Amino acid sequence: MSVNMGNVLGLVFANMHDMTVGDLTKNRTMGSVLFGGRYRLIDFPLSNMVNSGINAVGVITKDNYQSLLDHLGSAREWDLARKKGGLYILPPFGNAGASLYTGRIEALNGAMSFIRHSMCEYVVMSDCDVVTNIDYKPIVERHAESGADITIVAHTGQYSNDDIKMSTVLNTDENGKVQSVLIRPDISGTCTTSLNVFVMKKDFLIELVTDLIARGQVSFETDVLQAKCGELNIQAYEYNNYFSKITSVNSYFKANMELLDPANASQLYLPKRSIYTKVSDNAPAKYDLNCSVKNSLIADGCIIEGEVENSVIFRGVKIGKNARVRNCILMQGTVVGDGAECNYLITDKNVTIGSGHILTSAPTYPMYVAKGAGV
Repeated sequence: MSVNMGNVLGLVFANMHDMTVGDLTKNRTMGSVLFGGRYRLIDFPLSNMVNSGINAVGVITKDNYQSLLDHLGSAREWDLARKKGGLYILPPFGNAGASLYTGRIEALNGAMSFIRHSMCEYVVMSDCDVVTNIDYKPIVERHAESGADITIVAHTGQYSNDDIKMSTVLNTDENGKVQSVLIRPDISGTCTTSLNVFVMKKDFLIELVTDLIARGQVSFETDVLQAKCGELNIQAYEYNNYFSKITSVNSYFKANMELLDPANASQLYLPKRSIYTKVSDNAPAKYDLNCSVKNSLIADGCIIEGEVENSVIFRGVKIGKNARVRNCILMQGTVVGDGAECNYLITDKNVTIGSGHILTSAPTYPMYVAKGAGV
């Protein structure tokens, strides 16, 4: 069944997993966490929606969203600066008497006026915790063909206990119908986990949220997926392309480091399905004659005078003479002084590491330096 993607409304939850990476989201939303040298996490679901033909997208926020607003601006970079459709920022308290939401259902209820006024037939909801390049069109078409109430994008694979404890696990039959749901279970091994992308008809979503709010139920995972599993037709759409799911600071570090493998990068950055982001008119990176760079991503505006290896370096970073940076993620504006050494380190924006200082940690627990700090 062919579906007109112009008849699909996109909803992106910018704050839904802030607590999983608490250090990185102290002053920003999950959606505005920096990633991959030049992107923010929200760039991926936004770009996926635009590339899939969705031209009306609402971004549901909660708090700490100033940096998100600065990043999105007029949404011109995503081709969402339009007279019809386009990008809408949906802050909390969207309804009279609404409070700061605690779950996805309350968040949707706060955006209900926007949803009701949309002329779209289907809704695609996505969080900002999964980095991937996905086409939503076949998912919406599968949803329409199956007659499902809810379609969940999911992946079946081997998961560690730490990953599973932050995930929703789906038990499905041979036809992909969800039979039961486990929420953050203490297990490991082969599991089918939700990638937090959901497809529904708009009218069904409105009816569902209205009913749950009247009952004082606010959790989509607990009060819908788990409690109504036998009552509703919930289908899992198996997704097997490359993705990274951010469930902790460690998984954030790992997801960035995976981009150093060309095989992963080539699956994420596709020529005909670009990942868009805010454009910064920086000068090209400058490399000193005596510097050394190996297996690293270096963004524009950087000045590299020392050694860089197995690292992701964001815009405007300066690495001084004789400095050594290995296995690090250095965010925008970080300055590494002459002769300093960094190993397994994550610096937030505008961090200064003094000359001659040595900062090192374990691969399984990289050190994090807060925004604007001096070491």
